[in-house]
Amino acid sequence: MTTYTNPVLAGDRPDPAIIKVGDEYWMTYSSFEAAPGLLLYRSSDLVNWTYVTAALPEPVGNTFAVDIAEHDGRFFIYIPFIPTAWSDLTEPSIFVIHADSMKGPWSEPIDLGIRRAIDPGHVVGEDGRRYLFVSGIRRTALSDDGLSTVGELEKVYDGWRYPDEWVTEAYALEGPKLFRRGEWFYLVSAVGGTGGPPTGHMVIVARSRSVHGPWENHPRNPVARTTDATQKWWSRGHATLVPGQGGSVLDDDWWMVSHGYENGYRSLGRQILLEPIRWSSDGWPEVSVDDPGGELEAPAGAAEQHPASSFADDFSELRLGERWAFHAPEHDEVARLSLDDGLVLAGKGSSPADASPLAILTGEHSYEVEVDVELDGDVEAGLLLFFNNRLFCGMGIDGERMLSFSGGIRTHWREPAPAVRRLQLRLRNDEHIVTGWYREPGDEWTRHHVRYEASGYHANTVGDLLSLRPALYAAGAGSARFRDFRYTVL
Repeated sequence: MTTYTNPVLAGDRPDPAIIKVGDEYWMTYSSFEAAPGLLLYRSSDLVNWTYVTAALPEPVGNTFAVDIAEHDGRFFIYIPFIPTAWSDLTEPSIFVIHADSMKGPWSEPIDLGIRRAIDPGHVVGEDGRRYLFVSGIRRTALSDDGLSTVGELEKVYDGWRYPDEWVTEAYALEGPKLFRRGEWFYLVSAVGGTGGPPTGHMVIVARSRSVHGPWENHPRNPVARTTDATQKWWSRGHATLVPGQGGSVLDDDWWMVSHGYENGYRSLGRQILLEPIRWSSDGWPEVSVDDPGGELEAPAGAAEQHPASSFADDFSELRLGERWAFHAPEHDEVARLSLDDGLVLAGKGSSPADASPLAILTGEHSYEVEVDVELDGDVEAGLLLFFNNRLFCGMGIDGERMLSFSGGIRTHWREPAPAVRRLQLRLRNDEHIVTGWYREPGDEWTRHHVRYEASGYHANTVGDLLSLRPALYAAGAGSARFRDFRYTVL
């Protein structure tokens, strides 16, 4: 028997959206203020995922939870964008992109004109028409080509109310995902709030014989919920249900993909969870395990789960999307990058806070990152563990001194590092304890005199649904050359 453990895709990958295309599964997730955005992964067994492409090179705004749909052989991703300091949007707006294949190329985003709504969910009704459900839960009809709306949003479902004594963040009816199985349409939603207390977020289900309702709530809601803070996965929610590799949607082989925070490691963000689904005798989906934190039986035919791996990047090629992504990019941010004896990153802003760092995702409890930094012109540059513009730690150099950062500010500590324009930097995050080292090329490593504790670098600290990521930054008028980046799982 092949087994797996959650997460099936580690690191900050919230609000997973998944579609089965033939014998393959395709998945993406909220990319928020990262560019490229909407990274697409492919799998044949739901356990092991391979990066394929980025569907959104330049986001219109902060990219929230999407839905993937196939209709008449064409593929669609419905995207809610949220206004940010770098976007032109003034209110939440839903767009769509489309392609002939999940591999792309994907179109430019098309504005559907839907405002003040998030979390789209696409479905084709029994009448053959296309509909888009959104947070609330509200609904509008779509044109036959799926690229415009027909009519206004209307309220269609009131949700399921949990007992008032349950400890949640907020009611927050959101994340509608719809599918048809037999004579029933199923509406899978989230309530309870995605952050806050670990027992908040949950998955609820309703069904109807018509896409127009009325919707009947699952008699045993919620389908999934973190019931106790001692469990491994917190704030479980925002689920999509998909059939397994059996031949028909009427088979009992179904799976649920959702997200959750790992107990004790909120700093890693919401990670992707896989749980088996069984169908009750009265036609409702039920989770097969109370807590998905242990070893689980994998889908039939699944390969052994890929372990986490270390890597080195000599920057002989630019692996945007697959590995690197800008935080809070402006238009054409990629123009800041070039390859010339390493990765050359033009400076931006005046500190890590406004420099749009180049970051990678990580899902490990303990890891080490290392890079060679060389300055060119009036610039400071360095190596960070970066959450957002208000919360980061690490170190940089400006040619005259070492700059030390903790809690999102430059600290008063004057590290006695050499006043040089090239230095190799290393950061180790060992179960939240962050230690730094530096050296001139060829010399011995010197440990930074101050260590940091980073367990509080998470969403509930600063109200931002992101994660702590290794990052490179360059601020100022010059540029920095980065060589020999290494990521090591400890």
